[in-house]
Amino acid sequence: MNFRLICALILTLLISSCSPFGTEKNTKKVMADGLSPKELYSQAEDQVNAGAIDDAIEKFKLILASYPGSKYAIQARLDIAFNYYKRKKYNLAINELDVFIKRYPSIAPTPYAYYLRGVIAEEKSASILDEIVTDIAQRDIEGISQAYDYYNLLIEKFPDSKYSKDASLRLADLINILARHEFYVSVYYTRKDSNIAALNRLKFIIENYPDSSLIPDTLHLMAYNYEKINALDFAEDAQNILSLNFPNHIPNYSLKK
Repeated sequence: MNFRLICALILTLLISSCSPFGTEKNTKKVMADGLSPKELYSQAEDQVNAGAIDDAIEKFKLILASYPGSKYAIQARLDIAFNYYKRKKYNLAINELDVFIKRYPSIAPTPYAYYLRGVIAEEKSASILDEIVTDIAQRDIEGISQAYDYYNLLIEKFPDSKYSKDASLRLADLINILARHEFYVSVYYTRKDSNIAALNRLKFIIENYPDSSLIPDTLHLMAYNYEKINALDFAEDAQNILSLNFPNHIPNYSLKK
């Protein structure tokens, strides 16, 4: 065996057995200061209880880095998402939940991850003025639309989950918000005499949110817009459906500019 080959073999052995960084297991111990995942998790919980949320998040991240295959890592990722949510860092929280769902598509905590993702998306669109000045449906509803999709995914994938039951209740409110948003836009188009654009929005409400409380007003405004474009047969059909299903309906909107 030549001298160069012997040197190469010796160097390989030295690197593998005598590395200053030790084995992967030892590296993890160094990263975690020799603490077990259970001990790290307990420290993180104490920090949460003390209100040191940012420190707790970093401790949960340390568990992910040091013990990625442990049961504590599974819970730590959920805790990171929840604590980002508490800190109103909504996009970071949703990103963590996306990773969780992709990595653990069908374990016991997964329905909760879907549910929490919907709750966070909902809150993204919230405002302290909702009950005082503004209607959430009149503002950017991207978060509401995301929550609607997230809840529907939860119900589709885990229909028997307790979280799906609550998601179904939340969906009823979201449907009305989304329908109101479309209705506000259709009123705007109607006022601008953009009747075809208004009708397209109104059709969207009926096709996508048939259980919305906005259906009576939608049919009423639809009949009005059909009359404006001289589509009298369609206007009559819309009015007949309204009269048949909502005989005592009184319009709850105004076209005054």
